[in-house]
Amino acid sequence: MYDDQAVADAKPVATTGTPVYKRILDLFEAEGIKTLFGIPDPNFVHLFLEAETRGWTVVSPHHEAAAGFMAEAASRISGKPAVAIGTLGPGMANMMPAIQCCKVENSPVIFLGGQRARITERRVRRGRIQFVRQEPMIEDSVKYSGSIEYADQTDEIVREAIRVAMSGTPGPAYIEYPHHVILEDLHVPPALAPAQYRLTNQGADGDRLAEAVELIKKAKKPIILAGHAVHTTKSGAALKDLALLLDCPVIQTSGGTSFVAGIEDRTFPYGFSEVSVDAVVESDLVVALGTELGEPSHYGRWRHWVDNEANRKWIYVQQDPTAIGVNRSVDVPLVGDVRAVIPQLVRALQGASLPGHPRIAEYIARDAQQIKDLDEEAQTRSDGSGDVPINTARFITEATKAFPKDGIMIRDGGATVIFTWTYNQAKPHDVIWNQNYGHIGTGLPYATGAMLADHAQTGVQRPGMLLTSDSSFLFHVAELEVAVRKNLPLVIVVGVDFQWGLEVGIYRATFGSGTLETGTHWSNKVRFDKIAEGFGAAGEFVSKAEDIGPAIARAYARGGPTVIHVPIDPKTNAEDKPQYSEFKTWYAEGTQ
Repeated sequence: MYDDQAVADAKPVATTGTPVYKRILDLFEAEGIKTLFGIPDPNFVHLFLEAETRGWTVVSPHHEAAAGFMAEAASRISGKPAVAIGTLGPGMANMMPAIQCCKVENSPVIFLGGQRARITERRVRRGRIQFVRQEPMIEDSVKYSGSIEYADQTDEIVREAIRVAMSGTPGPAYIEYPHHVILEDLHVPPALAPAQYRLTNQGADGDRLAEAVELIKKAKKPIILAGHAVHTTKSGAALKDLALLLDCPVIQTSGGTSFVAGIEDRTFPYGFSEVSVDAVVESDLVVALGTELGEPSHYGRWRHWVDNEANRKWIYVQQDPTAIGVNRSVDVPLVGDVRAVIPQLVRALQGASLPGHPRIAEYIARDAQQIKDLDEEAQTRSDGSGDVPINTARFITEATKAFPKDGIMIRDGGATVIFTWTYNQAKPHDVIWNQNYGHIGTGLPYATGAMLADHAQTGVQRPGMLLTSDSSFLFHVAELEVAVRKNLPLVIVVGVDFQWGLEVGIYRATFGSGTLETGTHWSNKVRFDKIAEGFGAAGEFVSKAEDIGPAIARAYARGGPTVIHVPIDPKTNAEDKPQYSEFKTWYAEGTQ
C-alpha cells in the first residue's frame, strides 16, 4: 500500500543523463544478466519498465520468496549471477527464505531491496508506513550488504555486490535502493566488462598444476569427484574432456547430479550407485572438482572413503583458498575457478601416456544393468490397479522413463527425492534441486526460473519436468500461474500421499506403528489436476502406473504446463524408502 504522493513520485520524468535505475541495468547487463524476478513497488516501476523495453525477461511472481528461488535457479542454469527484487518492508521480509537458501546453496543472487527515502527513515518516533530497517535483518545471511546512499555510488556498490557474490565460495548479496536516489542522474562511461573490475576465470598456480599432472600420470585407479559447481559454472564440456583423457569414472556428489553430455554412461551418483562405492573404495587418486566435500560426501574421509585411505591421493580444485584442508587434507590444492582450471589440466595432460582405469568398461556395464534391474524390480511393486495406490518406486521409474532427453529436471520433496536417487531411469543434463538447505517447496519456482532464464540466454524453450510431492507442491502452488502466463512446456508430476512422508516414517521408527502421528497427515480431498485447471493449466489424474508415461507424452504434445496427480502408497513413502540408511549417514552427528 502506498499514498498518492508515492504514486505521483513514480511517474516518469525527463532526465539529462543516465538515471540511477538505468545505470543499475547497464551494470547487470555487462554481466550477461537478462532476467529479473520480483514484484515492483514505486522504487522499481521505472527499472522494470526499462528492463522490459530492453528485451529482458521480467517476471512478477505471487510471493517474493518465489522470486528469490526463481533467481537462484536462473543463476544455476545460466552460470551467471542473477537478480531478484523485493518490495520495501514486508516484501523483503518475505524474501528472507530465499536469501537464506542462497547462502546455504552457494548461489550468487543479487537481492535488490526497495526502501523509504532516508529522510523518512531518520524521523524520530513517527509512525512510518511499510517501514522496517532491512539491512540488520539481512546482513548476516549474505556475503555483502550495501546501500546506494548517493547516486554516484551506484557503480561501486553494484560492482562490489557482484564481486563478492562471485568470489571464493559464491553466495548472495544485498543492495538497498532508497527512494531518494532512483531518478537522480549520472554522467558515466559505458559499464565495464566483468574482467575489468573483478577476477574472472582464475587459473591455478603453475607449480601446483605440474604436481597434479604427475599424480595423475602415476595413478592406476583415478576417479573424478564432480560437485555442484561443475554444473553452475557450465563446465561440463571441460569435465568431459578430462574424464575421457583419464578414461576414468565420474562420481557425482549429491549436488552434482547433472549428467554431462557424452559421459553419461561413466557417471555414477555417490553412495546410491553400487559402482560408485566400488570406484571410491578402490581409488588411488581423487580429482575433486567444485565440491565442498561436505556431509553428503562424508567429507571425503569417512564411510566409503576409509578403506584404502592410506594409498589414496587428492587433487582438490577449489575457488576459495580458505576451504583448502578444512574437511580433509589434500595432496595438491589447485586454487582457482573450475572454468579455468579444468581446461588447464586438460592442456597439461595432452599427449601424456595415461593407462586409464582398468575397470571402467566393467563399471559402465554394471551400472547400466543396475538401472535396468531397478526398473524391473519396480515393476513388481504395486501398480495402482488394486486397492493399494502406486508404489513410489514405480511412480519414479515410469515418470523418469518419459523424461525428454533435452529437458530440465527439477526435483522437490522429501521421500520422493530419496526414491528418485535410487530409481531414476533418466540421465538429465540439467538437474535443479535444493540439495544443501533441504528447503522443500522450491520446486515450482525453481522450474519456472530455470526455464525462463535458459530461454532468455539461448533463445530455445526446452521442456521441463518437475518431480515433486503433494506437500512440497503446495508451498508455492500460486506460481503455477506464472507457468501458465509464460506458456512453459512444464510437466509437473505430483506423487500424492496426503502426508509428510519422512516425518511419518520418523514417528513409526521412534514409537512404532499404531501411535499418533501428530501434525503429519492432512485432507485427502485435494485434487491437483483440478487445481491446475483452475489456474488455466492442463490437469490429469493417473491412478495406474502404466498410464504415467502416456500422460506425460500427451502433456508435452499439448504444450504449456500440465499437472499430473498420481496417488502413491503412503506406507511405502513412510516405511520403505530405498537406501534410507545411506541417506541417514549424512546426519551422523559428531561421528564424521
